[in-house]
Amino acid sequence: MEYRYAVIPAVAGGLMLTLLLWWAGASADALQLDGATGVLGIETDAALRSWLYPWAYDPYAGALSHGSAVSTPDGSHYLGLHHTAMQIRFVAVFVFYAAGALLLVRRIPAERGRVRPALLALWAWGLVAGTLAVTVSSPWLIAAGGRGSYRFLPQLAGLSSSGRTVLVPLALAAAVWTVFVTRLALKHAEPQPRGDVSARAALVAATVGTAVVAVSVVVLSYQENAARIQTAFTGGGFLSEPGDLLRQWLVLSAWSGPAGGPFGDWLLVRLGDVLLLAVVWCALRWLPGVLTRVSVPAMAAGAVCAVVLGLLARHLVRVAVVDGSWNYRGLLQAASGLGDGTSAAMLWGTLAGVAAAVTLRASGRGMATPGSAGPASPALGPADGPDPQGVTGPAYAPSAAGGPVAGGPQVPGPADRPALADGPGPAGSPGPTDGPGPADAT
Repeated sequence: MEYRYAVIPAVAGGLMLTLLLWWAGASADALQLDGATGVLGIETDAALRSWLYPWAYDPYAGALSHGSAVSTPDGSHYLGLHHTAMQIRFVAVFVFYAAGALLLVRRIPAERGRVRPALLALWAWGLVAGTLAVTVSSPWLIAAGGRGSYRFLPQLAGLSSSGRTVLVPLALAAAVWTVFVTRLALKHAEPQPRGDVSARAALVAATVGTAVVAVSVVVLSYQENAARIQTAFTGGGFLSEPGDLLRQWLVLSAWSGPAGGPFGDWLLVRLGDVLLLAVVWCALRWLPGVLTRVSVPAMAAGAVCAVVLGLLARHLVRVAVVDGSWNYRGLLQAASGLGDGTSAAMLWGTLAGVAAAVTLRASGRGMATPGSAGPASPALGPADGPDPQGVTGPAYAPSAAGGPVAGGPQVPGPADRPALADGPGPAGSPGPTDGPGPADAT
């Protein structure tokens, strides 16, 4: 999909997500009304404040709620810092979402047969964009609180993990809107090509990428290892106590041994982690066949989205199977945990996507090198017409997926055969399409 067509749905989706988050933050003013706590209840009011305040432009809902020094003689400066932080946050949401959606829309266009993966990828990317925006703007909010030099990294870890619950439904709405606009942009376009990757290469790449994610889920998330990450680095001065931030970006789960409890209950708790790895493996297995062109940025973005979706699936399974609390209080607590682990998902998803892409490249089936014309090259798909040299054969026979048959013979690239403008080859050595040489002419 060309950039001029992909930029329209990317910008539309970014604007939609930004406006929805602005509206959600503005709705937090209703919680300041007299009697709001009595009508909603103490628990509901506290939950809504934790969900909406990170996106509230109003300083009463944002800065003053965590002890801002706005009431001091320098209050106008702190208030200005708070407004600057929120402006950076909303601009960053738009920029991050539009940039990621532009890549995803180009590589996974929402055409027939690709609507579902495009929707899921854009939904997960909305959560990633919001998390990045909160993280980028948090230093200004810390300064607006009047205590920027005190335990900066723990404060950064706390603020950057906020505001994710409301992102989940709003990112889904923005993804639906982005897919709708993409469908309109592709209304009269021809079907986009699909990457042709052998099943063996896709399986190996998915396994390698899942193994990278398993390093965090299985090794680093073990209780003793997570404790070492928390306490091993002390830092000093402005960068002291980095343990919370490191754990937030490195650990995707938390587990320990059965510890004398029923082994069946322990396995039931671990079911969520197994589901997370299964979602990542399936996504990486199918991703090369969904992309229009397998590339490192596309695989990295797709892997990040896969890990985020796996975290959401794990959370729902834990709520339904492990906690089993479907009362009002249990649902509030379950909703408050949505989006947890997104920071670590960005890191490990990127590493997993890069590892999978490198594996595909090493297999020689995932990505075509410049000047080659292997089966994975989009230029050799059946939608682009026959080869200009007239070469035919199984490599150009369409498969059930609409692309070249995997495992067809390797067709010589442009660098390996003479062009038509070069005329016939040497005497006595006619090329396959150039006709007879001068010595054989009759």
